[in-house]
Amino acid sequence: MRKYWLLASASLLCPGTAFAQTGTDPAPQGSTSALADEIIVTATKKGYGENVQDVPIAVTAYGEAQLDAKFVQNLQSLSYDVPNVQLEDVGSTPGYANFSIRGLGINSSIPSIDPTVGVFIDGVYLGINAGVVFDNFDLEGLEVLRGPQGLLFGRNVTGGAVVVRTSRPSFDLEFRGKASVETGLKKTVSGVVTGPIVDDVVAAKLAVYYSDDDGWFRNRFDGKSFGKAKDLIIRPALSIRGGEDFRMDIRYEHGETKGDGPAGQNHGLFRRDSFDFSVNNRGFYDNKWDQASAETNVDVRFGEGVITNIAGYRRYRSSASSDIDATPLSLFHADIEIAQSQLSDELRYAGKFGDVDVTTGLYYFTQDIRYGERRTLLGGRQIVSGGGAQDQTTWGVFASADWHLSETLTLNLGGRYTWERKAVQVSTLRPNGCNLDTIICTTNFADSDKWKGFTPKIGLQWQPGDDTQVYGVYTRGFRSGGYNLRNTDPNVPPGPFDQEVQDSFELGVKQQFGRNRINVAGFYNRIKDLQREIVLPGPLGASQVIRNTADATIKGIEAEGLFFILPNLALSGQVGYVDGQYRNVQFDLSGDGVIDGVDRRLKLPRLSPWTYGAGLTYDQRLGSLGTATARVSYNHRDKAAFTDNNQGFLQGADMLDASLTLATADNHWKFSIYGRNLLNEATIGSDVQLPAAFGGVGASFSPLNKGRVIGGEVAVSF
Repeated sequence: MRKYWLLASASLLCPGTAFAQTGTDPAPQGSTSALADEIIVTATKKGYGENVQDVPIAVTAYGEAQLDAKFVQNLQSLSYDVPNVQLEDVGSTPGYANFSIRGLGINSSIPSIDPTVGVFIDGVYLGINAGVVFDNFDLEGLEVLRGPQGLLFGRNVTGGAVVVRTSRPSFDLEFRGKASVETGLKKTVSGVVTGPIVDDVVAAKLAVYYSDDDGWFRNRFDGKSFGKAKDLIIRPALSIRGGEDFRMDIRYEHGETKGDGPAGQNHGLFRRDSFDFSVNNRGFYDNKWDQASAETNVDVRFGEGVITNIAGYRRYRSSASSDIDATPLSLFHADIEIAQSQLSDELRYAGKFGDVDVTTGLYYFTQDIRYGERRTLLGGRQIVSGGGAQDQTTWGVFASADWHLSETLTLNLGGRYTWERKAVQVSTLRPNGCNLDTIICTTNFADSDKWKGFTPKIGLQWQPGDDTQVYGVYTRGFRSGGYNLRNTDPNVPPGPFDQEVQDSFELGVKQQFGRNRINVAGFYNRIKDLQREIVLPGPLGASQVIRNTADATIKGIEAEGLFFILPNLALSGQVGYVDGQYRNVQFDLSGDGVIDGVDRRLKLPRLSPWTYGAGLTYDQRLGSLGTATARVSYNHRDKAAFTDNNQGFLQGADMLDASLTLATADNHWKFSIYGRNLLNEATIGSDVQLPAAFGGVGASFSPLNKGRVIGGEVAVSF
């Protein structure tokens, strides 16, 4: 019944909704005021930000104040807060994103597999899923775009996109610092100092983050704490102004993170609703990355427009070791090495000509990936290794026009053409297939292929007043074709598999009622040549085959909103429903040897039918002491299949979070206590099925996420 109660509730949240204070009794300056702040989104790439309520996109946006109020440490912190969205770490090696939006996601830790949900940091696309779900800080804003975003963001955004903006240097002297301690004895400190170098011409910023986690888990193999981790991020930046018409923002980031391998639970040995596990290989991960971007904006007279160029570079290196059998025995241990580098550039123009807003641009992306994997099986009686290398080049050209047919009606038209080439050298897993020290593999498969695609978009936007927007849109999206760098079967070629194509139809309404708002969107998607990584027990522990397995349809509805019960009391909520069905199945998904109705009736992986939640935020002035803010939120996600044969699954969960913050009257100091997952729900990042010899019936590799976390934080700003 709670599902339907949530549907009937009028308190549906859009965290990124902008509100202006009204009335004669202003609210205290706490988190309810942060909810009332105007949130600007950049997803339309018009050269200027737009109010989230004015864009014809299903988007949940957070500003800096909202992120601070939710104690967001990484992207996974928001995994239960947005309807029809899962921002999960697959867990086989920490930091590896397996994001899903509206039922479209991936189940893979293979670096050559492209996402369905693209992640963009300061306008730069992250080319692989590795190294995405690590701690982050110093954020100016975060946008979760639901539905395909191929027109403006290119390939690999068929599910949606996550757009992250770090703060830019300020031309006023500022300092912000935080320190926190939480369950597992995780200690975190961060600081940001920024200010002018040359008044109104050059400003600089230095941000530093460090965390040391003693480990939340307890390994039953030796009784010791497990999950130790250390993170260091250093982020300098420079801003250069040339009058009112020129600004360049140069950002650099160096990161290091290392710690224990996954806390792998084996469901042949332990219950799913527990945090019990026992592994004799502690494992490790050690990741380093350097990334830089330069964003240049120049105002021009032509169309009163803006020319923007975003150049980006990233280099990432990862070493990891994991106990995949998730038992106290040495049955299946894996070591991996990843080395990736990427270079990208986007040049675009946005301007207005009469009643037409125009955005157009060129995009270039190149990437090199090297991957090596070694599997030590049955106590070392069998050791195999393999991997390979992939070179990739992508070009794109796009144009979008918003034609204001009248004061209330706007026609949205656009198109993007993309060309892509991938060349690979692959070594199938076998004895002495790859040297992990150098990531040089003995090639037994070499190939290259090209893909191209056109992404159209047609939309209509109706705004009969300042408080109402109705929009409808059709668009097409593509997920890149490619190759499998983790080839486990010498009788199955590692590719190429074809690109995945999606046609999407969406209808949405955004409505404001005074200070209260509600956003609703319905969608219907048709996916052709669905890419799936088929994971089955095999002679090498687990076998991964990647194929275009089927066509599918996915449809659903979602809503978010905010309701002010009092000027200082806000009730929030969100609800989403998704239904997915296979069509035209081309692969034996069930593994029973035939393609029939059994395959067509299987559930799509990572599709949770229902997501919903509600929350309260209350501020209270305490005289000269300042303002106290209390927050509590509850969010639910249904069970979802993990493997294509549905034998592996991700259990549903109910997340209860709460916090209490005291801000001094001058707002320079904040003292907080907070709790996440207060119901201590056991959740996992993946559920890979293993041979019965690796733990009995139901044997699996299922990396655990943390349970209940209680913490305290002190923040200061000047």
